Amino acid sequence: MLGDLGVAKMIHCFIEKSGVEVDAFVSSTLINTYGECGSLTDAYRFFQETAMKNTMVLNTMIHQSLEHNNLDLGKQLFDSMPERDVASWNSMIRGFANVGQYEEALALFHDMEISVFRPNTLTLLSTLSACASHGALEAGAWIHSYVNNNDLNRDGSLDSSLIDMYSKCGDIAKAIQIFEESPRRDLFTWTSIICGLAMHGHGKKAQCYFSEMNESQVSPDEVTMVGVLSACAHAGLIEQGRRYFQSMEKVFGLVPKIEHYGCMVDLLGRMGCLKEAYDLIMGMPMELGEVAAKRLLELDPRDPWGRVMLSNIYAEEAKYDRSMGLRKEIKEKGLKKSPGCSSIEVNGSVHGFLVEDNSHPCYNEINSMLEKIEKLMN
Repeated sequence: MLGDLGVAKMIHCFIEKSGVEVDAFVSSTLINTYGECGSLTDAYRFFQETAMKNTMVLNTMIHQSLEHNNLDLGKQLFDSMPERDVASWNSMIRGFANVGQYEEALALFHDMEISVFRPNTLTLLSTLSACASHGALEAGAWIHSYVNNNDLNRDGSLDSSLIDMYSKCGDIAKAIQIFEESPRRDLFTWTSIICGLAMHGHGKKAQCYFSEMNESQVSPDEVTMVGVLSACAHAGLIEQGRRYFQSMEKVFGLVPKIEHYGCMVDLLGRMGCLKEAYDLIMGMPMELGEVAAKRLLELDPRDPWGRVMLSNIYAEEAKYDRSMGLRKEIKEKGLKKSPGCSSIEVNGSVHGFLVEDNSHPCYNEINSMLEKIEKLMN
């Protein structure tokens, strides 16, 4: 039933007609149901009508407001609260961080820190994420110090977020230090340090950690593989990149997604293996190849290669109307791809030939010979 607005309204109608007491639990459930069905308007209408507006109900309404990116309403409700709790602060900090308003998220954290409420793990995870995304190294380091001074990371549950924050804020040495000292070597800490090293171009170091991760019997996930493939791309480790990409399905049972193909295309492109990169895209599952080609079109609408690849993908799938439509579009817009070229070495000299190019000094003789060969073949 989740997601069906009509069902949500039927439940609301039943509650009103049946005389069920609309307590905090019922009010919060209805607000959540409307919100999860995509209607913040109905959720807020019910909130305004209900007499039950305690902290629990207000927190639910704030949560739904922020889930629907209505920060103004969320802030208005938060400011109007006669009593707040940790959940109120966490909702606000996470909500602002999720939409990229990191300065506001950090300001809320500092306001919370001087209030009567003590930040918990959820608060710190949201705030460290805001620091990482904002590149706020000083604020992140201050929060790290706050965590240590208040003994809030005894089990190492914040280590992956701290590693991620330091990596994204430019201090990869500190990220490595936290990883080496961490009592918690799980998927998330391994992935954080591998992705952090990849981001900083330390491909061989990332590769070493990936090997250690496998030796410690921790299996990678899709994000880990993006990290290690990206590390190979930045360091030009083409053989290792090929091996890791092939191991995804064969060893780890992971189906490559568009991000993994993107890393491989990046690696092959950097190393000059353009034909292999093209073949890889053409060999992608149709839906992924289509996404990749469309992404190329978005990046450079004047470059015909995205349309050429997409046209070829459609032709492979026997979608000839779409394929011909793209070819027609290339012609109508006057887009030109780099012409096909072949070359041959004769007596120590290399002769190049472009499509529709008649500039070679022996053009007439070559054409005459090709015509003779064609007649013999027929």
